[in-house]
Amino acid sequence: GAGRPAPARLAHLAACALALDAPLVSEHIAFVRSGSREAGHLLPVPRTREALDVVVANVRIAQEQLPVPLALENIAAVVGWPDDELTEARFLAEVIDRTGALLLLDVANLFASAVNFGVDPLAVLDELPLESIGYVHVAGGVLVDGVWHDTHTHPVTEPILALLRELAARTVLPTVMLERDGDYPAPAELAGELAAIRKSVGRTDDDTPVRMTTPAPVVLPDPVPDPPRGLLPLRQAGLAAALDGRGGAPASFDQDRVAVARAALVRKRSRAVGRRAPAVAESLGALLTGFVRAVRRHRAQTARRRHRRRGRFPGLPTGSWHPARYPPSTPADRAQVGRTRQT
Repeated sequence: GAGRPAPARLAHLAACALALDAPLVSEHIAFVRSGSREAGHLLPVPRTREALDVVVANVRIAQEQLPVPLALENIAAVVGWPDDELTEARFLAEVIDRTGALLLLDVANLFASAVNFGVDPLAVLDELPLESIGYVHVAGGVLVDGVWHDTHTHPVTEPILALLRELAARTVLPTVMLERDGDYPAPAELAGELAAIRKSVGRTDDDTPVRMTTPAPVVLPDPVPDPPRGLLPLRQAGLAAALDGRGGAPASFDQDRVAVARAALVRKRSRAVGRRAPAVAESLGALLTGFVRAVRRHRAQTARRRHRRRGRFPGLPTGSWHPARYPPSTPADRAQVGRTRQT
C-alpha cells in the first residue's frame, strides 16, 4: 500500500523467516489495503514516479527489519491504472536497482499481462534484470471472456511453459516453484505437471533435488528519505472501494475491466466461504455468489450512511476513501490534501 509497512507485521515476518530457516522472504509489488480498506486481492500500484519512490522507501524499510534477503514479485493484474508513466518491466527494474532486492519472477503472471494488456513478454524479459532472479513461479489459470485469471487451481498451460523455456534459455534459474492452492489433481497428474516444468528448464526426474540456498547478503544502498505520499493512499482506497462494491470506478479507469475484477473478487470470496463454512455453501448452493454480492451491497450501504453522518468534510465525496480516514503524515502531504479540499 501507500502507507509505511507496519512494524508488527515486519517483526512477525522476520520471526517466521528465522523459525523456518528461510533463505529469503518474498512479497508482491502490489497493495491489498489502503487505510482501513481491505481489498482481499492483490491490486497493482500505479506505475508513476511518485508511486515508485513510495515503493522503494517501503522496500528499504522492510529490508532493514528482515534477517534474510527480500525478493519482489510481479503480479497478475486484471485492471490497470490509466496514468501509468512506466512499463511494468521498467518499474520492476528500477525498484530492484534502487533497493538491491531480488526478483521473484512469476512467469504465469507475466503471461497474464501479455493476455490482459497486450504486453510483449519477450520484450519484458529483455528489460528485466534477469541476473537478479531469486527464484521463479509458475501456475495455472483460466481465460474468462478474454481476460486471464491467475487461479493457482488449473494446470499450467503450454504457452506458460513456452515462456518458461524462453526464460531458461536466457539465464540460469536457481529454483522454480509450482503454485497450486486448491483443486488438487490426482498424484499422477500432478507428477506429470512437475515433470513438464522440469523438462522446460532442462532438468530431469533423475536430477538431484535442488534446495534453495540463501543468497549472498545484500549491501543496502544509502538510506533514502521518506517520500511525500500525497494523494496516493486516497487513490488506492478509491480503487479498492470500487472493487469491493462500495463506490463507483474511479474516473478514467476502464469500467469494463473494473467490473471484471469486481466479479472475480466475488468468486474468490465465494470460494473462501466454501472452504471455511462448507455447510453454509452447501445449503446456499447456486445462491452462494448472490449471497456474497448481497453482503457486499449491505456493507457498502452501511459505510455510505456512516460517512454521511460524520460529514466532517462537506464538499468532498463521502466514500470510504475519505481523507478523514487517511490523515496526511507530512507537511507536504497535508498541503496537497488541503489544496484538494479547496477545489
